Amino acid sequence: MKDKLLRYTLRVDRLLFQKFRYIAESEGRSANKEIEQYLKRAVARYEKEHGEIPVEIT
Repeated sequence: MKDKLLRYTLRVDRLLFQKFRYIAESEGRSANKEIEQYLKRAVARYEKEHGEIPVEIT
């Protein structure tokens, strides 16, 4: 069985990420979980405007 989680390296400005971690901590989340929440909201907004994104599960 394949692992459901994808590992992805993100390169980002250090100062921006420090500020992002501050936001994540204020929400009681890790930076990783906060990124996941941002991604979910972005996908939901996109799909609301453009329809469901077709994806192939691999």
